[in-house]
Amino acid sequence: VQLQAFGGGLVQAGGSLRLSCAASGRTFSRFGMGWFRQAPGKEREFVAAITRSGGSTYYAGSVKGRFSISRDNAKNMVYLQMNSLKPEDTAVYYCAAGQYGSRSGEYDYWGQGTLVTVSS
Repeated sequence: VQLQAFGGGLVQAGGSLRLSCAASGRTFSRFGMGWFRQAPGKEREFVAAITRSGGSTYYAGSVKGRFSISRDNAKNMVYLQMNSLKPEDTAVYYCAAGQYGSRSGEYDYWGQGTLVTVSS
């Protein structure tokens, strides 16, 4: 499956952004989906995950209550709604397809990443 993330940009602290990830190729609904991020000089970290059906979600503690992951299997899309953004949310955000989990190794396919910059 091929993944393409988009929707990043520059936003002020307290603002919102919605990231999208378009999937093509193999059957999208067979995969759990996740969002990860990597800030400059830091390792990639888990942000959110959603099951194949969209019935369950899981969030990193740092974004819980502010971010929301969703998917539309009919459109082969997964989304990350980000509210109350903070400067520490600045990172390149990646979508990934695989199993439902919080570890990078649980995902087999990765998008190219989209940059989110939050100014203070």
